[in-house]
Amino acid sequence: MFKNLLSFWKGKDFLVQVLEDFKIMLDDSETMFQAVCAQLLGGTKEPGLKDKIHKIDKQVNGLQREIRRRIVEHLSLQPTVDVNACLILMSVVKDAERLGDYSKNLYEVTELLAQPVERELFSEYFDELDKKILALFQQTKKAFIEADEDLARSAWEYEKTIAKGCDKIVERLAQSNLPVNQAVCFTLVARHFKRVVAHLVNIATSVVLPLSDLDYFDERRADE
Repeated sequence: MFKNLLSFWKGKDFLVQVLEDFKIMLDDSETMFQAVCAQLLGGTKEPGLKDKIHKIDKQVNGLQREIRRRIVEHLSLQPTVDVNACLILMSVVKDAERLGDYSKNLYEVTELLAQPVERELFSEYFDELDKKILALFQQTKKAFIEADEDLARSAWEYEKTIAKGCDKIVERLAQSNLPVNQAVCFTLVARHFKRVVAHLVNIATSVVLPLSDLDYFDERRADE
């Protein structure tokens, strides 16, 4: 359905601008995530990172409002045209906005840490998960912008592996002898990573799922 809608809209100024703004939202969210992970795991603080994160997040929020405004204006002029596609875009821009929020949450974890994270210890629990999520950012953008169904389904399986992995990390942390501060912060990282992946996969699977199943890809997968 999504590929047909993109084909129908191809070349229309409305779609071109909305998709461009949406891609910027994803790019900005990826920049936030990457910068926070670099500080979280790099052992050194980037001067002005907090202000940078909040500035980018504000930009992401502004783009979300702008996309919604365009969609509402479009539907007010043509209320019976492109409704499904507009609803899809309304859904996925919220996911993109939430990616920025969870990057902010990850930054807050860096402020809670009593001491810098040792990369070796992080790898023992997370096994390069931050890099896998950055790869998923790229895959999600390509899947959505190009309506690539194979990439979308691949992201679906990717999420299943990461989600289970994050749950296992939390279980291990609950049984570990790590200092309380470290165990709590690692648990927050695992939960935030899991939610970032869920929102990325919501975006990717909008290419292959019916409108009614958006945000419920995990239930759809279980039924299949």
